[in-house]
Amino acid sequence: MDGFVRNKLTEWKLSDWIEAFEAQEIDKESLYLLNDQEIDQLITKAGPRVKFKDKLKLLKEEQNTTQPQKEAVNTSGQSPVAAQHSPFLLHYQEQDQQKLLNSNIVPHQDYPSISEKGKRKSELELGEWQPSPKRQDNCAAGSQSETKILSDVKDIMRRVSQRLHGRDKLSAFLKDKIKDLETEKRHLVGVFGRTGAGKSSLINAIINKEGLLPSGSVSACTSVMIKVEATNGSKYEAHIEFITKKDWENEVQSLKLALEEDDDDDGGNGDCLDRDETLSALYGEEWKEKSTHSLMDNKYFRDIPEFQMSKIKILESDSAEGLSEKFVRYTRSESNETEEVKRWYWPLVKCVTVKVPDNDFLDHVTLVDLPGNGDSNRSRDQMWTELIASCSTVWIVTEMTRAASEREAWDILEGVSSLLGNGGECQQIHFICTKSDHEKPDDINKVKKAVMNAFKKRETITNHFSEDSFQVFTVSTKEFLKGENVNPDVNEILKLKEILKNLNDAHSETSNYVSGAHGILSLIQGARSREVVEQKNEVCAVLEGNLSIQHNRVKKAIEDITKAFEQHLREGVEKSQNLCERKLRSFLHPSKTSGRSFHKTLKSAVRNDGIQKPKKGKPKNLNMILASYLTESIDEKFRKTFPNDLKCGNFNGAIDAFSLSTDSLIEKYKNVELQLTFLQTEEKKMKTKLNKTILTQKKWIYNSLTETIRSNMKGCYKEAAAFEGPGTLKRMRDTIERHVESKKYMFEEAKNAMLEQLNDLKETVLRTLKKTMEESIEHSLKTEACSLPDVLEHLEMVKKHCDELNGDQDEKKNS
Repeated sequence: MDGFVRNKLTEWKLSDWIEAFEAQEIDKESLYLLNDQEIDQLITKAGPRVKFKDKLKLLKEEQNTTQPQKEAVNTSGQSPVAAQHSPFLLHYQEQDQQKLLNSNIVPHQDYPSISEKGKRKSELELGEWQPSPKRQDNCAAGSQSETKILSDVKDIMRRVSQRLHGRDKLSAFLKDKIKDLETEKRHLVGVFGRTGAGKSSLINAIINKEGLLPSGSVSACTSVMIKVEATNGSKYEAHIEFITKKDWENEVQSLKLALEEDDDDDGGNGDCLDRDETLSALYGEEWKEKSTHSLMDNKYFRDIPEFQMSKIKILESDSAEGLSEKFVRYTRSESNETEEVKRWYWPLVKCVTVKVPDNDFLDHVTLVDLPGNGDSNRSRDQMWTELIASCSTVWIVTEMTRAASEREAWDILEGVSSLLGNGGECQQIHFICTKSDHEKPDDINKVKKAVMNAFKKRETITNHFSEDSFQVFTVSTKEFLKGENVNPDVNEILKLKEILKNLNDAHSETSNYVSGAHGILSLIQGARSREVVEQKNEVCAVLEGNLSIQHNRVKKAIEDITKAFEQHLREGVEKSQNLCERKLRSFLHPSKTSGRSFHKTLKSAVRNDGIQKPKKGKPKNLNMILASYLTESIDEKFRKTFPNDLKCGNFNGAIDAFSLSTDSLIEKYKNVELQLTFLQTEEKKMKTKLNKTILTQKKWIYNSLTETIRSNMKGCYKEAAAFEGPGTLKRMRDTIERHVESKKYMFEEAKNAMLEQLNDLKETVLRTLKKTMEESIEHSLKTEACSLPDVLEHLEMVKKHCDELNGDQDEKKNS
């Protein structure tokens, strides 16, 4: 396998398959000759295989119109480190070079095949080829792009890993550390808003693709989640994920049952019309005369075999408009159906992922068009909940003229605030007012001030978010897409694009990878020295002492915080037991609601574990209502202990404060500087990893309060859902009231469950701190190296990249 193939697989984000290609000795020449059968054997998973075939097809087309570049071998004898340039240059065809030069990205070259026969080993080792003079000049002019640096360093570490042939403990440890360098963080931006508010148009404007997400003449099916992200390919793609056939059968049964009950009540409402629309989209009028079993006949799903096989359906097009025409039937219904389209498949769809080519700022950012209240379908609702809890930014989209007073927008935000805040990882809420065309700056300021005042009055939201995390923007997508002279103070789409760009720039994959690689190479080079045993022993003793002290400090900080939570929860339990009947009565006997209307609401709730989710208006969650005194007792403390902005530091900064003081030791013990550099980078990597672990686990900890209540209430929900006939509403109410009265100990259970999870998190943190650093100290200062390669040149090169990245970061801070 040669460098060209390796780089192509890396460029196409198929690096997981490099070993398979390497094992079969696939080089540049044989890559172009691969047939479908051989590709199927090399790439055994359908998703990556489809991507590879598409990329290879495009590569062959480019090959037919361009002359391949000649491979350049370094014969000067001068190492690339001395020249201060990277030897690993990715391949681009000549037709792309001018575009790359214009964007200050330097085109890459191939480097010689490591499988060529007749080459001396020294010629084939990493770092033996020189870049072209053009590349050298460009390097001298400024620092390389982060993409190029990451590619270079990944290639270095892959080759270094291949040269760690020893079976000793240290070689195995180093190979594992190299594997652990691979991390990726994708930022989710959730986009909420009522139908017609302009969500689709806003997303289209943000990514400069006017016809991608349909809007205007279509009526949105708000139960379908649409994710928009970048692709490395040249085509627009839609990946359609379906619910299971069993889920659909259960949903059809539930919809038909609910519609029969509506008929018995001799009335209809919005939810009734929605149920009719859902079934009619797929079956037309046939569903009214057929049983649920008959509606599962394969003839209804003939055009979508992926649904029956539980596979993802992939649609492709050369244009945004072309893709939109293909996937519209999977996301919504046309208001004026044509003869050609008689069946709409959106009721079967869980999520659609739209992949957009040539969109750099979406590389690590995904925009998610989300329904406001989730879904009655369990699998869709579970995905909705998981996506919301993973959003780092949320956009609430509403029209300019009614921004401060529009009830639906605020209802949506209040309904998801706990999932986004303490139960999630959201750092920013952006309230986006659309249709700001022709508005004057003074009017814009008045609207922004009114929205901000409305935010401050909403305690449900402010329990989870401070004023600093809430911003108001005004936009006109129509004006922006027309390319007219845009006043940035009135139409702030460019500011939103800049925010996305900053999210992408804040992505720390490159910095973390290069820093970790620098530490590993430092250890390899340092371990080759065998003449500093005394200093190693002395440093080792100091480090172990520091580790013990720091470990105990973190332990005490977490235990103090846990005690504070226990006190707050104890107060929450007492309040819950004394006042829960008041909360329950307000739910079971709502004012200004007829018994007939509430009968349907309560019936829907008990069928769905206490949660009723109307298409419009606030969702009603009895479990959250019963747990509210518990959650309110800890909300403020929880937000400060586990901030969604990781810069603020978990456990009041105790994790970030952990330090083995390697900086001062490096000054004192120069002979083991490389080993201490490794420990320094390991400490940083460990804290980054721990903070991510805490961010994930804190969601479960916070939501455990409501989950414990739901678990205790499940029996009475099932009992209440079974009631039929006259007096059903009274029997449902009585059953729930009796159950809560007899189960007041569930609040104590919820408290204990949360404290237990907090203790589990403490043990995870302390175990990770101790084990990671003890292993790192042992392998860097106590383990004898057997046969490690000389990586001095690669170490110098990666250190240079580290300095570049740190320099760029310093410039950003100072600018």
